[in-house]
Amino acid sequence: MIDLRSDTVTQPSQAMREAMVQAEVGDDVYGEDPTVNRLEATAAQLLGKEAGLFVPTGVMANQLSIKLHTRSGDEVIVESSSHIIRFEGGSASALSQVQLSCVPGDRGILALNPVQAAWRSKNVHNPCTTLLCLEQTHNVGGGSVYPLKTIETLTSWAKAQGVACHLDGARLFNAVVASGISAAEYAQYFDTVSFCLSKGLGAPVGSMIVSTLENIEKLRRLRKMFGGGMRQVGILAAAGLFALEHNISRLKEDHEHAKQFALQLQQIPTVFVDPDRVETNIVVFEVVRSDRSTPELLQAFKEAGVLLNAMGDRVFRAVTHLDVDGVDIEKAAQNLGSVLSA
Repeated sequence: MIDLRSDTVTQPSQAMREAMVQAEVGDDVYGEDPTVNRLEATAAQLLGKEAGLFVPTGVMANQLSIKLHTRSGDEVIVESSSHIIRFEGGSASALSQVQLSCVPGDRGILALNPVQAAWRSKNVHNPCTTLLCLEQTHNVGGGSVYPLKTIETLTSWAKAQGVACHLDGARLFNAVVASGISAAEYAQYFDTVSFCLSKGLGAPVGSMIVSTLENIEKLRRLRKMFGGGMRQVGILAAAGLFALEHNISRLKEDHEHAKQFALQLQQIPTVFVDPDRVETNIVVFEVVRSDRSTPELLQAFKEAGVLLNAMGDRVFRAVTHLDVDGVDIEKAAQNLGSVLSA
C-alpha cells in the first residue's frame, strides 16, 4: 500500500529509534528533562527566537498561541481555508472563547486589502481584533509557500494596529527548502511561531512553539492548563532533535516526488492538475468526467494500492514524504491511471 494521505503517516527510522532509546530523560514539568531542554533551545536558535516549548500536537501549539494573544470575546483573523478553521475541531471558540474572522485567500495566501477590511475598529459594538494567523505552507492551498514580502506587508500592518501575529508553520521547513529563505527570516515577523516535528520531518509526535522568554513562560503555564504537561518526554524529544538535525534538507526529495506525481497525473485524460502549482510536497488534483462518487473513487484507489484524502467533490490530495520514493510515486500514478481508465 502506497500511503499518500499525509506526511503524518511517516514511521521513525531505525536511527531515530536508536536516538530515542538512548535519550537522557527527566521530569519536563519540573524543567528537568535535558533532552527536551536541548530540543527547545535548538528550535529557538533555528528560528531566531529567545525560547521554545515542546507540545504534543500542532493543534495544541496553535490553540495555546491563540489563548496567549487573546481574551474572551476577541476576534482572530484567519484565512478561510486555514488549518485553524477547518481541522481543529472548533477549539478556538471552545478553549479561548474567541470568534474567527475568515478571510478568503488565493490558494491560502491572504492579500492586504481584505485583511484590512476584516479588521474591527475600536467600537463598543465590535469584538476586538487582537490576532492575525497565517499558515506556512498552506495545507488546503496545495502546499503553497507564503511569499516573504507578503508576510512582511501583512504583519507590519497588523502590528501598526496593535494586532499580534502568529504563524502556523506546521510545514515551515518545506517552505524553507523550497524558497531558500531561512526559518529565522520567516519567523522574525511573528510574535509566536509553531511548527510540526511529526510531518515531513519524520518524528512520531510533537510540535514546537518559539517566542520570547516571557511568552514561553506564559505558554508553559497554559500548556499545563490544556493538559499538555508531560513528564519523561525526552524519549520523544530525541526524535524531534534527530529530525531537525537530519531531515530538513531531504525535504527537497519530497518536493521532487510531488512534482513527478503531478506531471504523471497530468497524462491521465480524466485528471485535472496543474504541476506549476506544486511548490512543495502536496498535490491537489480533480477527477473530471467520472460517474463515480468521491467515496467510490477513494475505495477504488485503495483497492489499487493507493491511499489518498478527499478535499472536496472528486478533489483529492496526495502528500509525499520520506516513506515513499520515486518508484512508489510512479507506481501510484500508474495505478490511479488504471482505475480511472476502467
